[in-house]
Amino acid sequence: MPSGAGWLPHGYHLDSHTHEQGQLVYAAAGTLATTTERGTWVAPANRVTWTPPGFAHSHRFYGRTDARILTIPLGLCDELVDHPSVFAVSPLLREAVLALTDERPEPRPGAHARLLAVVVDELYDTAEQSLHLPEPRDDRLRAATDLLHADPARPATLTELGRAAGAGERTLSRLFHAELGMSFHRWRTTLRIHHALAHLANGMSVTDTAMACGWSNPSSFIDAFSSVVGQTPGSYQAELRDSPTRP
Repeated sequence: MPSGAGWLPHGYHLDSHTHEQGQLVYAAAGTLATTTERGTWVAPANRVTWTPPGFAHSHRFYGRTDARILTIPLGLCDELVDHPSVFAVSPLLREAVLALTDERPEPRPGAHARLLAVVVDELYDTAEQSLHLPEPRDDRLRAATDLLHADPARPATLTELGRAAGAGERTLSRLFHAELGMSFHRWRTTLRIHHALAHLANGMSVTDTAMACGWSNPSSFIDAFSSVVGQTPGSYQAELRDSPTRP
C-alpha cells in the first residue's frame, strides 16, 4: 500500500499482506489494530504502528478512522526496530506524518525526503509503547486464550480455564509467563483494553464499556485504562470527537 490518507468506516479490515518496504500506519482519528503471527498491536490516536519489511500483517480500524499510511524506504528501515511495534506520537511526529500523507506537492525539491528523515529521527529517540497482545503456540494455552477472545468479560479463573483447556492452573500460569512473557492477569487486562478501545471509538459510553469488557465498576476500568493507555477513557473519547482532522 503506498503512502496516503483516507477515511475508513468502523470495522474496516485489511487482510494479511506483506510489503517490501517498511510501513507506518497512524490513526489521526479513530483506532487501529495491527495483527501479525506474533500477536496484535493496538494504536489509538496518540500512537503509531510500525511494521518492518517482510512481516505478514493485517489491519482492523475502529471508529470512523482517518488512516494515514507512510511507506519507509528500505534504506531507512535499519534505523528502526526490526519487529512490529507501536510508538508514542509526539506533536512534531504527528504533524510530519500528516504533512507527508496529505499528498500535497513538495514546496521545493527534496522537502519530502527531509521531512521523512525527521519522522525516522523522532521514532529513533522514542521508546516503544506497545499495546501488544501476544498469541500462544501451545495448544492448551491457545484453548484458554480462545475462550477469553470469545468473551473478554468472562470472569473465569485460571483454574476454570485450565479445566476447559485440559491443563492445570500451575501449568497454564507457567505457559503464560514462558510463551507470552506476562501473567494471566496482565494478558487478560490487555485483551480487555483492546476491546475497550474499540468500543469507545465506536461511541459506547465509559460505563457501558466497563461492563462489556468485564470490569465490576467504571472506576476500576478507568484506573486500568489510564495505566495502560496513558489517558482516561473520557479524554480518549474527547480526542476522537475533537480531532482536527475530522471533517
